[in-house]
Amino acid sequence: MQTQKLINKILDELRSKRGPRYHEKHRRVIDKFRERETISRGVGHAEPDDRTFGERLADRVASFGGSWGFILSFMVVLVAWVIVNSFILARSGDAFDPFPYILLNLFLSMLAAVQAPVILMSQNRQAAKDRENAEHDYEVNLKAELEVRLLHEKLDELREQKWAALVEMQQEQIRMLQNLVAELGSGKKDA
Repeated sequence: MQTQKLINKILDELRSKRGPRYHEKHRRVIDKFRERETISRGVGHAEPDDRTFGERLADRVASFGGSWGFILSFMVVLVAWVIVNSFILARSGDAFDPFPYILLNLFLSMLAAVQAPVILMSQNRQAAKDRENAEHDYEVNLKAELEVRLLHEKLDELREQKWAALVEMQQEQIRMLQNLVAELGSGKKDA
Protein backbone atom coordinates (compact mmCIF):
# COMPACT_ATOMS: atom_id res chain seq x y z
CA MET A 1 0.00 0.00 0.00
CA GLN A 2 1.22 3.50 -0.76
CA THR A 3 1.66 6.11 1.93
CA GLN A 4 -1.28 8.18 0.65
CA LYS A 5 -3.56 5.15 0.79
CA LEU A 6 -2.44 4.51 4.37
CA ILE A 7 -3.09 8.14 5.28
CA ASN A 8 -6.58 7.98 3.76
CA LYS A 9 -7.26 4.73 5.61
CA ILE A 10 -6.26 6.30 8.95
CA LEU A 11 -8.31 9.43 8.29
CA ASP A 12 -11.36 7.34 7.30
CA GLU A 13 -11.01 5.39 10.56
CA LEU A 14 -10.73 8.68 12.44
CA ARG A 15 -13.87 10.04 10.78
CA SER A 16 -15.86 6.87 11.39
CA LYS A 17 -14.88 6.71 15.08
CA ARG A 18 -15.19 10.40 15.93
CA GLY A 19 -17.80 11.61 13.44
CA PRO A 20 -17.81 14.46 10.88
CA ARG A 21 -17.86 17.19 13.54
CA TYR A 22 -14.55 15.94 14.89
CA HIS A 23 -13.11 15.91 11.38
CA GLU A 24 -14.16 19.52 10.74
CA LYS A 25 -12.88 20.70 14.10
CA HIS A 26 -9.42 19.34 13.37
CA ARG A 27 -9.20 20.16 9.68
CA ARG A 28 -5.86 21.99 10.13
CA VAL A 29 -4.20 19.00 11.76
CA ILE A 30 -5.60 16.61 9.18
CA ASP A 31 -4.53 18.85 6.30
CA LYS A 32 -0.99 19.12 7.71
CA PHE A 33 -0.92 15.33 8.19
CA ARG A 34 -2.14 14.71 4.66
CA GLU A 35 0.39 17.20 3.22
CA ARG A 36 3.15 15.71 5.41
CA GLU A 37 3.98 19.13 6.91
CA THR A 38 4.97 20.01 10.45
CA ILE A 39 2.46 21.64 12.76
CA SER A 40 4.63 22.48 15.75
CA ARG A 41 6.27 25.79 16.41
CA GLY A 42 9.33 26.58 18.49
CA VAL A 43 9.13 26.93 22.25
CA GLY A 44 10.39 30.49 22.08
CA HIS A 45 7.96 31.28 19.28
CA ALA A 46 8.02 35.04 18.98
CA GLU A 47 4.54 36.40 18.58
CA PRO A 48 3.88 39.97 17.56
CA ASP A 49 3.13 42.18 20.54
CA ASP A 50 -0.41 43.19 19.68
CA ARG A 51 -1.33 44.12 23.25
CA THR A 52 -2.96 47.45 23.90
CA PHE A 53 -1.38 50.06 26.15
CA GLY A 54 -3.73 49.02 28.97
CA GLU A 55 -2.81 45.36 28.59
CA ARG A 56 0.90 46.13 28.64
CA LEU A 57 0.40 48.32 31.71
CA ALA A 58 -1.63 45.59 33.43
CA ASP A 59 1.13 43.07 32.72
CA ARG A 60 3.77 45.41 34.15
CA VAL A 61 1.74 46.17 37.27
CA ALA A 62 1.02 42.46 37.82
CA SER A 63 4.66 41.63 37.26
CA PHE A 64 5.83 44.22 39.78
CA GLY A 65 2.92 43.67 42.21
CA GLY A 66 3.76 40.00 42.52
CA SER A 67 7.48 40.43 43.12
CA TRP A 68 9.72 40.55 46.15
CA GLY A 69 10.80 44.02 45.09
CA PHE A 70 7.23 45.25 45.57
CA ILE A 71 6.82 43.49 48.91
CA LEU A 72 10.10 44.81 50.29
CA SER A 73 9.59 48.37 49.02
CA PHE A 74 6.05 48.35 50.37
CA MET A 75 7.32 47.20 53.77
CA VAL A 76 9.86 50.04 53.75
CA VAL A 77 7.14 52.61 52.93
CA LEU A 78 4.87 51.28 55.69
CA VAL A 79 7.63 51.29 58.31
CA ALA A 80 8.72 54.78 57.21
CA TRP A 81 5.11 56.01 57.44
CA VAL A 82 4.73 54.66 60.97
CA ILE A 83 8.11 56.02 62.12
CA VAL A 84 7.50 59.47 60.63
CA ASN A 85 3.96 59.81 62.02
CA SER A 86 4.44 58.09 65.37
CA PHE A 87 7.87 59.25 66.43
CA ILE A 88 9.20 62.18 64.44
CA LEU A 89 6.13 64.33 63.70
CA ALA A 90 4.22 63.26 66.83
CA ARG A 91 6.87 64.85 69.07
CA SER A 92 6.35 68.21 67.45
CA GLY A 93 2.57 67.76 67.27
CA ASP A 94 2.56 67.96 63.44
CA ALA A 95 1.69 64.30 62.67
CA PHE A 96 -0.60 64.29 59.63
CA ASP A 97 -1.76 60.69 60.29
CA PRO A 98 -1.55 59.79 64.00
CA PHE A 99 -1.75 56.31 65.50
CA PRO A 100 -4.72 54.50 64.05
CA TYR A 101 -3.24 55.59 60.68
CA ILE A 102 -6.59 56.22 59.01
CA LEU A 103 -5.01 57.98 56.02
CA LEU A 104 -2.60 55.06 55.54
CA ASN A 105 -5.55 52.64 55.65
CA LEU A 106 -7.32 54.73 53.02
CA PHE A 107 -4.27 54.62 50.72
CA LEU A 108 -3.86 50.87 51.26
CA SER A 109 -7.53 50.30 50.44
CA MET A 110 -7.26 52.41 47.29
CA LEU A 111 -4.12 50.56 46.24
CA ALA A 112 -5.83 47.20 46.75
CA ALA A 113 -8.94 48.40 44.90
CA VAL A 114 -6.87 49.40 41.87
CA GLN A 115 -4.22 46.69 41.96
CA ALA A 116 -6.55 43.68 42.27
CA PRO A 117 -8.52 44.23 39.01
CA VAL A 118 -5.32 45.07 37.14
CA ILE A 119 -3.73 41.82 38.30
CA LEU A 120 -6.91 39.93 37.35
CA MET A 121 -6.78 41.45 33.84
CA SER A 122 -3.21 40.26 33.47
CA GLN A 123 -4.12 36.80 34.75
CA ASN A 124 -7.02 36.60 32.28
CA ARG A 125 -4.66 37.44 29.43
CA GLN A 126 -2.20 34.80 30.64
CA ALA A 127 -5.04 32.25 30.89
CA ALA A 128 -6.02 33.00 27.29
CA LYS A 129 -2.40 32.47 26.19
CA ASP A 130 -2.29 29.23 28.19
CA ARG A 131 -5.50 28.01 26.48
CA GLU A 132 -3.99 28.82 23.09
CA ASN A 133 -0.80 26.93 23.97
CA ALA A 134 -2.85 23.98 25.25
CA GLU A 135 -4.80 23.88 21.98
CA HIS A 136 -1.54 23.94 20.04
CA ASP A 137 -0.15 21.14 22.22
CA TYR A 138 -3.30 19.13 21.54
CA GLU A 139 -2.92 19.63 17.78
CA VAL A 140 0.72 18.55 17.91
CA ASN A 141 -0.21 15.49 19.99
CA LEU A 142 -3.03 14.58 17.61
CA LYS A 143 -0.72 14.83 14.62
CA ALA A 144 1.90 12.76 16.44
CA GLU A 145 -0.76 10.13 17.16
CA LEU A 146 -1.67 10.06 13.47
CA GLU A 147 2.01 9.77 12.50
CA VAL A 148 2.51 6.88 14.94
CA ARG A 149 -0.55 5.13 13.54
CA LEU A 150 0.85 5.61 10.04
CA LEU A 151 4.14 4.06 11.12
CA HIS A 152 2.28 1.13 12.66
CA GLU A 153 0.34 0.62 9.45
CA LYS A 154 3.57 0.69 7.42
CA LEU A 155 5.24 -1.77 9.79
CA ASP A 156 2.20 -4.07 9.65
CA GLU A 157 2.28 -3.91 5.86
CA LEU A 158 6.02 -4.69 5.80
CA ARG A 159 5.51 -7.60 8.20
CA GLU A 160 2.74 -9.02 6.01
CA GLN A 161 4.95 -8.69 2.93
CA LYS A 162 7.85 -10.40 4.71
CA TRP A 163 5.60 -13.19 5.93
CA ALA A 164 4.26 -13.70 2.42
CA ALA A 165 7.80 -13.80 1.02
CA LEU A 166 8.87 -16.19 3.80
CA VAL A 167 5.93 -18.53 3.11
CA GLU A 168 6.74 -18.43 -0.60
CA MET A 169 10.41 -19.26 0.08
CA GLN A 170 9.36 -22.06 2.41
CA GLN A 171 7.05 -23.53 -0.22
CA GLU A 172 9.87 -23.34 -2.76
CA GLN A 173 12.20 -25.13 -0.33
CA ILE A 174 9.58 -27.82 0.31
CA ARG A 175 9.16 -28.30 -3.44
CA MET A 176 12.94 -28.55 -3.84
CA LEU A 177 13.14 -31.06 -0.98
CA GLN A 178 10.34 -33.10 -2.52
CA ASN A 179 12.22 -33.12 -5.85
CA LEU A 180 15.40 -34.15 -4.03
CA VAL A 181 13.60 -36.92 -2.14
CA ALA A 182 12.02 -38.07 -5.38
CA GLU A 183 15.42 -38.12 -7.12
CA LEU A 184 17.02 -40.04 -4.23
CA GLY A 185 14.11 -42.45 -4.14
CA SER A 186 14.40 -43.12 -7.88
CA GLY A 187 18.21 -43.48 -7.50
CA LYS A 188 17.79 -46.26 -4.88
CA LYS A 189 15.41 -48.14 -7.12
CA ASP A 190 17.95 -48.04 -9.99
CA ALA A 191 20.75 -49.34 -7.79
